[in-house]
Amino acid sequence: MTPDTTDLVKQLLKGNRRAAARLMTLAESLSPEAHSAIKQLYPHTGKAHIIGITGPPGSGKSTLVDKLIEQFRNQKLKVGVVAVDPSSPFTGGALLGDRIRMNRFASDHDVFIRSMGSRGSLGGLAWATHDIVHILDALGKDIILVETVGAGQAEVDIIQLAETVVLLSVPGLGDDIQTIKAGIMEIGNVFTINKSDLDGADRRYVEIQSALNLGQETKGWQPPIIKVVATTGEGVEELTKAIQDHHSYLVESGEIAQNREQRCSAQLETIVEHSFIRKLFTDPEEQTLFQELVKEVNSRKTDPYTAAEKLILHLIKTPKK
Repeated sequence: MTPDTTDLVKQLLKGNRRAAARLMTLAESLSPEAHSAIKQLYPHTGKAHIIGITGPPGSGKSTLVDKLIEQFRNQKLKVGVVAVDPSSPFTGGALLGDRIRMNRFASDHDVFIRSMGSRGSLGGLAWATHDIVHILDALGKDIILVETVGAGQAEVDIIQLAETVVLLSVPGLGDDIQTIKAGIMEIGNVFTINKSDLDGADRRYVEIQSALNLGQETKGWQPPIIKVVATTGEGVEELTKAIQDHHSYLVESGEIAQNREQRCSAQLETIVEHSFIRKLFTDPEEQTLFQELVKEVNSRKTDPYTAAEKLILHLIKTPKK
């Protein structure tokens, strides 16, 4: 039975957590009903501060998120969490289930935690992550923490979603070079060294500072480097302040409007791309044309670019069913 998304949307806007969970499940299954719900919810979004938490596996992202929830709740802020985990090869669901690490907030009505599998996405986020964030935003969350898979250099999709990106590293992981590569460094607004009570923390601090100094502009936001020990909470209050300072900077400088427009552009591009690919591989007529063009390319009767152009033109001209 197809769920009544209009009713679910109405319930969600009244604060119904169960309705939110059902809509998230629809979003993860890429259901057309979820798209209908997002269309209805979208005018009620855009109020939350979206914070990305990214870094290599083993850096303590989930433990840190748990402590950040505590800090924000101490300020009476409503918090949503999206924890993107590697997918199970059998079920497609979240493999690690980060909610286990944050279960002390399970009874807090103003905290909503959702784990989801990446389902093969390579940029650190799942396809449905944007929709889950929209649902949490419409639910009235002030803060939305998005924890990425933790795949290293590929963790760049988060910049298309979050207003503030916290880039997490730890001493002694053996990924010094990977951490300070320009691509991953450019997405960080706040840099955090977790497990800073271990040997090598000071060295990591100097490495990050040196990398930042190489590409840092004299004006604008200067990314801070915060040392924390997430297991004990040491330094997390300072990190929370740095995150909120960054948000204040975005608002006061006017950059937040520009950043949001850029993220909307990136999301729109992704949706169009995904819609084309989905149509290509679900529509029998398109599949037939695709296979014919593959054979033409393979036999050298045409080249890949010409074949792609024919396919795109056909997809554009084909009326929507």
